[in-house]
Amino acid sequence: KEPSGSLSADSIKIKKEVANTFVKRKKRSSPYERYFEYYKSPMEQMHEQCENYPPCDYLADQVGFALAYNRFFG
Repeated sequence: KEPSGSLSADSIKIKKEVANTFVKRKKRSSPYERYFEYYKSPMEQMHEQCENYPPCDYLADQVGFALAYNRFFG
């Protein structure tokens, strides 16, 4: 501890090997999970397109996504 009673940055660092014992990366169980991380479904792409266009996003909150998307992009 420093004289002021607070911890310094050096005192809270831990070694990489120690950190790896309690922080584990999630293992992928199938190649399909890896595929879906990189490629979005058409519905998800449509949702993002509507969310990025403020009038569509506002209307989607009022009447629902399907009607709002068809109004502006359909």
